[in-house]
Parts: sequence; C-alpha cells; structure tokens
Amino acid sequence: MLQFPNCKINLGLQVTGKRADGYHDLASIFLPVPWEDALEIIEADAVSLHVTGNAIPGDPQKNLCVLAWHLLKGDFPHLPPVSIYLHKTIPAGAGLGGGSSNGAFMLKALNNKFQLGLTTAQLRNYALQLGSDCPFFIPNTPALATGRGEILEPIELNLQENWLVLINPGIHVNTGWAFSHIEPSPLEVDLKTIMQLPPAEWETAGLRNIFQPPVFAHYPGIAAVHQLLVNTGVEYAAMSGTGSTCFGFFATEPALDKDNMLPGWTFRKLRL
Repeated sequence: MLQFPNCKINLGLQVTGKRADGYHDLASIFLPVPWEDALEIIEADAVSLHVTGNAIPGDPQKNLCVLAWHLLKGDFPHLPPVSIYLHKTIPAGAGLGGGSSNGAFMLKALNNKFQLGLTTAQLRNYALQLGSDCPFFIPNTPALATGRGEILEPIELNLQENWLVLINPGIHVNTGWAFSHIEPSPLEVDLKTIMQLPPAEWETAGLRNIFQPPVFAHYPGIAAVHQLLVNTGVEYAAMSGTGSTCFGFFATEPALDKDNMLPGWTFRKLRL
C-alpha cells in the first residue's frame, strides 16, 4: 500500500499557557499543504524501516512509523510485520509536521491494508499517543487547533487560486529553546474570523506567530528567508511553528525559483 503523507503549516501560533503536565496550550490554524513524502508498507517476516531521500536523524526504532506499528500491534495481536519504505522530501525539524504526518499516515495505511476497522475517532486517539500534531493528519483538513494541538475544530478556508511558497534554510531550531524565549499570553484575536479575510489582510488583523521575533533575532538566516518573501511582493509571510520554514501567500505566481535560493535552502512553489 502506497500513501503520500503531506506536511502542514501554522497560520498564526499563540502559546496561551503552560499546563500542569508540562505541555503548553496553544492556538493556531493548521493548514495541510501538498508537499509530500512517499510511504509504502509491504507484509514481511519482520518490521523494518528503509529511508531514502532526506536523512532522518535519531534512532530508527523511534521513528513514528515504526512506533505506529507497535502501537497497533498491542491491540491487534494478529497484525503482521511489515517492511516500511519511506521516501523523505519534507525537511525534518522544519516546523512542517513531516514526522507527525508519517506516523498518522502509517496508522491509516495499517488500518486500511489489514482491515482493522478503526474509525476516524479511534485513529485520532492512537495518533495522539504518537504526538500532539499527529491527530491533525487523520482527517487532514484545515482546522483551528487548541489544547496541545490535538483539539481540532474544522474550518472552511478559501485559498484557491493563491500561490504558496515555502522555503526552508536548513537551520535547526531547538523546540525547547524556542519555548524558553516566549512568554505565554491570552489570545487577543479570533483566528477563525481572520481566516475569512484574504491573506493580504491577515497581518493587519493580528495574525502572529509568537515564536517569530526571538527566532528571527537569534537566527538571521531564517529572518533572511522571510525578508526575501516580503521583497517579492508577498501578501502574507510568516514562519511555521517554531521554525525554520517560512512561507508566503501570493495572489499571482511569484518571481521566485531555485535560482533565488542560497545553498542549503529547500524551496517549494505550489498553486493552491
């Protein structure tokens, strides 16, 4: 079974408080983006992971695809081992949720291939055990995310005909460092209301990423990506998550291509 796990971006990101369990409460709009990896599972004698494309740091046994198999195996003893083939094009640690998407799509692939009969709600519960961002990729539709990011309220967005540019400068931003440089505060705008406006009006309406000021100050290379988007006539530009990918919405196709990129930058231009 072959699937194509996509990434997401955060349209606005506010941290509203720190919880007793050590997590933070947040508010953001999650938007699925058609920048995709490829994931294939084949029944095998033992569980194995084979990665091509971009390298994935860390222990392969802790990869979310492998953990997803073990998670379902605990409740479905008859689940056979699989060989997992994962081709990575989405950068890791880039604020795009690529790893979370891989884990969620792995759950869906196992459910479909081996006819486990899991509902969307059950898949979301399993996904939350893998990570806070994972449940989003089960329905994989635009949503207002609150709580840890697992409380999802579907929303309607009309972004057709817009162009979206994503640029990752190959800089890793430590999530713990990023959280240590922000001060949680109440959300002062209505994100759902802002999303009914065209992208050109989002910044004036107060759409903000709380992590952007400290990350830009500490990592000028990320700030340079954002400035490139601004200089190209963007309608709205921001950083996704805690970084380091920046994105921009354009009303017409922007004059950006690989020739505008510096060495080490990864670039995607998409028509929504």
